[in-house]
Amino acid sequence: MLTDLQDFENASILVIDDEEINLEIVGGLLEQENYTNISYFSDPVKAVEYYQATPPDIVLLDLNMPVLTGFEVMQRFTDINHVPQPPVLVVTASGDRATRLQALEIGARDFLSKPFDDEEVIRRVRNLLEMHLAHKENLQYSHNLESIVQQRTQDLLDTQQEMIERLGLAAEYRDNETAAHTIRVGRYVEIIAQALGISAREAELIRFAAPLHDIGKIGIPDNILLKKGKLDKHEWEFMQKHAEFGYDILKGSQSSILKNAGVIALTHHEKWNGSGYPAGLQGTDIHLYGRITAVADVFDALTMDRPYKKAWSIEDAVNLINEESGKHFDPSLVEIFNQVLDKLLIIRETYTD
Repeated sequence: MLTDLQDFENASILVIDDEEINLEIVGGLLEQENYTNISYFSDPVKAVEYYQATPPDIVLLDLNMPVLTGFEVMQRFTDINHVPQPPVLVVTASGDRATRLQALEIGARDFLSKPFDDEEVIRRVRNLLEMHLAHKENLQYSHNLESIVQQRTQDLLDTQQEMIERLGLAAEYRDNETAAHTIRVGRYVEIIAQALGISAREAELIRFAAPLHDIGKIGIPDNILLKKGKLDKHEWEFMQKHAEFGYDILKGSQSSILKNAGVIALTHHEKWNGSGYPAGLQGTDIHLYGRITAVADVFDALTMDRPYKKAWSIEDAVNLINEESGKHFDPSLVEIFNQVLDKLLIIRETYTD
């Protein structure tokens, strides 16, 4: 609870009454209590405009006014919906039970009948301000705490992302790929996922996971992984195990990012027509994350130079991906790939080898 006197004295007070004499009387009482931030309005329409632009800490409101009654003013306050809602202290000559109940129902927090007791006005204003300022302080504290939590959560995600990208790089060090390859694939996956309608948050998590798609290659012996010539049947069968190796490395993690990375590692070499590996899955039996990564991985592999090949032209790479629609790739993802190609090319130019 607030105890600083200055907080009360600087509180924003809005007084609305169509009688100038009433504004002077109420203002005099408040100024005697050292309140310094008081706004007076005899025109309720202008008062509502002021209220909307400058939320006060309390409103002292008359009910019987022309153009807009106090009830209508309170309804407009409710429609404006400031958070927290400034308390309204009704000060009016209409003190019958029905009027009080109507005012309280519409939004008044307290009620005073004219002629009023000066000390009672001051006490009620003070009580309402104390509650409102404490509420504002608690909301500000909650907001600050939420911001701190969000920042620390983002810091943790950034750290996880860096660790994942470096783990992906560790796998690529044993292969002919590059660090930029893992980053590009992650960015490609995110763009395709968002275009598919996946939420920005989920797409970001897939981006974090995708760089580990080939982590299982650390389990492939050098004589197979680094062989310059064509792999024989036995070697190729062992090479295919890197998908399962990657899944085995990641599947036991409590991190949702690493779990997703395990799914991607296991499924990104499956093909839409069932001719992929390791399980020969077909169509939508292949996890969506794996299907997205397959398109991103192949596009990047085709369009970048490697020790064993020159980069394909963008046109040739796009043609191949379209030719493989319904065979290697999910047709719906190929359509999206074509739609977001310009964005992928920007990523390609930004994260060069």
